[in-house]
Amino acid sequence: MSGGLTADLLFAYVGIITTATVSIYAGSFGTLPKPQGPKETSDEDKDEDDSPLRLTAEDAWTFPVLGSTLLGGLFLAIKYFGKEWINWLLSLYFALAGLYSVPRSLTSLARFTLGSQRWNNFEKVFEFRIFKHERVIVCISCRSPSLLLVPLGMIPSFIYIFYSGPTKSILLSNILALSLGHQAMSLLKIDSFRTGAILLSGLFLYDVWWVFGTKVMVSVATSLDLPMKILWPKSTRFSLEHGTMMLGLGDIVVPGTFVSLALRYDHFRHTMAQQEKPFAKPYFVASVVAYVTGLATTMVVMHVYKAAQPALLYLSPACILSFVFTAWYRGELSEAWQWNDGAAATSQNGSADAKAASDAAGGGTPEPSDTKSDTVDS
Repeated sequence: MSGGLTADLLFAYVGIITTATVSIYAGSFGTLPKPQGPKETSDEDKDEDDSPLRLTAEDAWTFPVLGSTLLGGLFLAIKYFGKEWINWLLSLYFALAGLYSVPRSLTSLARFTLGSQRWNNFEKVFEFRIFKHERVIVCISCRSPSLLLVPLGMIPSFIYIFYSGPTKSILLSNILALSLGHQAMSLLKIDSFRTGAILLSGLFLYDVWWVFGTKVMVSVATSLDLPMKILWPKSTRFSLEHGTMMLGLGDIVVPGTFVSLALRYDHFRHTMAQQEKPFAKPYFVASVVAYVTGLATTMVVMHVYKAAQPALLYLSPACILSFVFTAWYRGELSEAWQWNDGAAATSQNGSADAKAASDAAGGGTPEPSDTKSDTVDS
């Protein structure tokens, strides 16, 4: 292969960028609070994802340390135990995780495609509740489409476990990786732009050190054949003759948490303004454009210098600067920097409760506002 930019290489670059961007776009909308219609009179009737884990600034500081510990541990395990055993053990782990993540992602996709109202019209065929002091604290339910989606979503994991080829299928690996990434973005929510800036800055230094300072990250990434990365063939015919292009799952999930925060901030501003029309998304659009620009820059530098590049070296500054510039241009920098997503959720719930009380006073049916439960609806 020549050193120039061939059609095969361009195809791989575009494929990686498109896959990563679509994944972040879908994952971001999956973090928005679910709309509540007039028929939703109890927490058991709401379609919600699992309770998210909100990352604070204190949590963000620990990520580079935890990441370095995990990376170093994998490097030593491969060195002393051999990559075959480590690949086998971790393949089993990721396949088992895929038994949850792929069906959940398929369910989320179906609910998004059909719309929440139409999805809620499907019959519940299974429901499990946990009570505490006569109050529902956990409700797990399954609607009729899930009878097909859940078994279908389990197929990739079983094939991945029992596939005995020299390398794992790229398609299977990507399905598992993207579903795991989607669930990670749904469950991990940073609470503010300050936390996001700390997280991206810390992992910026982490990425630079482990790629440029040592050979550890490149060694681990090339030794492990696991769904911790997305792969794209360097061929317009999807042939593996010239190898594959790879992008670590962390280079999707970590910036994705920041992009999804931008979308939730746009949604919060729209909700507080109580506008009926579709909400504007200036922060979200800016962050998505920044992500695509940063990832494209990574590909260009990698192609020019023929060397692996730490993607967060370009993605972290791009995402942070997109927020700073957009907020500054709109005259909202101080307000946006001080905004807290956790407090915003509480504020929005309070607004909903006030509306319910108002409806009750006017003769409507009040919605219970003092019962909080975790609801999983498949």
